Amino acid sequence: MGGLNSAAVAQIKEICARYKDEKTPLMMILSDIQNEYGYIPLEVQELVSQETGISVAEIYGVVTFYSFFSLTPKGKYVIGCCLGTACYVKGAQNVIDRFSEELKIKPGETTPDGMFTLDALRCIGACGIAPAVSINGKVYPKMEVNQVPKVITDLYMDYKNKEGQSA
Repeated sequence: MGGLNSAAVAQIKEICARYKDEKTPLMMILSDIQNEYGYIPLEVQELVSQETGISVAEIYGVVTFYSFFSLTPKGKYVIGCCLGTACYVKGAQNVIDRFSEELKIKPGETTPDGMFTLDALRCIGACGIAPAVSINGKVYPKMEVNQVPKVITDLYMDYKNKEGQSA
């Protein structure tokens, strides 16, 4: 977002105004901003503070406390590997290690091309299909280490096909 443009400022102000009558609007405002832009940098937090009267410290505390908010841009595909107990016991650490190796990034990082973000997640509630991986909200059950390269290739192909259709 580096240096908010006037359209972004107007949209963020509109999002804040949407919830002006709410008793506790912060989570709704931040959620809408996260959904719109994919992350919530400090300059946006400052604008939200100006619009709502909520301190930047409180906003920052909320953004950094909840894992679904991000201070930095996420990739087009966010790969979340569950490391909860059931998934871990079924080999989830090996799965996330393979994603890390294939993508050449560590958990919490995004590939230089902006395609993939790799996240280590706590329990995602898919214990019966462990180890589970979530990619942009779609759950991949019983993920095996040897499936990882194909998953990445399929995501690249999916992106290329979508990009070709919009051209």
